[in-house]
Amino acid sequence: MALVAGRKTFAAGKTLLLRAGVWLGAEAAARGGNGARRFVSQRVLVESDVTAGIATIKFKNPPVNSLSLEFLTEFIICLEKLENDKTYRGLILTSDCPGIFSAGLDLREMCGKNLAHYAEYWRAIQETWLKLYLSNMVLVAAINGASPAGGCLMALSSDYRVLADNPRYRIGLNETLLGIVAPFWFKDVLVNTIGHRAAEHALQLGLLFQPTEALQVGMVDQVVPEDQVQSTALSVMTEWLAIPDHARQLTKSMMRKATADNLIKQREADIQNFVSFVSRDSIQKSLQVYLEKLKQKKH
Repeated sequence: MALVAGRKTFAAGKTLLLRAGVWLGAEAAARGGNGARRFVSQRVLVESDVTAGIATIKFKNPPVNSLSLEFLTEFIICLEKLENDKTYRGLILTSDCPGIFSAGLDLREMCGKNLAHYAEYWRAIQETWLKLYLSNMVLVAAINGASPAGGCLMALSSDYRVLADNPRYRIGLNETLLGIVAPFWFKDVLVNTIGHRAAEHALQLGLLFQPTEALQVGMVDQVVPEDQVQSTALSVMTEWLAIPDHARQLTKSMMRKATADNLIKQREADIQNFVSFVSRDSIQKSLQVYLEKLKQKKH
């Protein structure tokens, strides 16, 4: 029952956000020259160039762009809107928060809540990944900050990744350091990107790679000076958009469908496993301790 409630709540949440104008359409968009538009929601900023057919989504959920349920809901709506608008062929993902791409899952969504909330939250995580991973648009991640865990997953779901050359901007799936396990579909994406042995090593040790290391292992495609991340992403986008859409899209689907289907056929079981795991007393206590440490760091 909790899982069904979670699904309905998530759907209802999307409806409410749409009614509230989370996606501010053309009538509320600030227009610039050269066909530029700017769409603003509370946690997501969309800048688009209609002429070029390219949109940029900037995460703006300070302080660390954690993937809260509210953020994910807004993000999914924006992504769906762009996907359904055939004007846009390319999408750049980046951050509006200095020094951080995304810190990943919001541990506050996983601690002290009821089972229905955990199910709702995990369904939103699944939905976000599936929409990113299977998007018909060209996705380029302009990684302008640290990108651990769920932030890394969002970057890995892109077609191309450009990382700022700053040793503080580490990227990786570091779940084991928190005493939790990366889900099988996180693992699948990492294996597809860097190979089985390197992924096994990185996942077990919860490695976070500095830019040069991330480039060496194949986690990112380019490392550039921080002030060149966006321009490089746009340059890469131009190269990718030169390929006929239908051929590129069919090829992308051929390469990614099996990995996505692996989750799709197990979605309910995956949600149940997450709810069962995160609701354990030992996990709840660990999360509470970790969140308390974070609070103390802020003071």
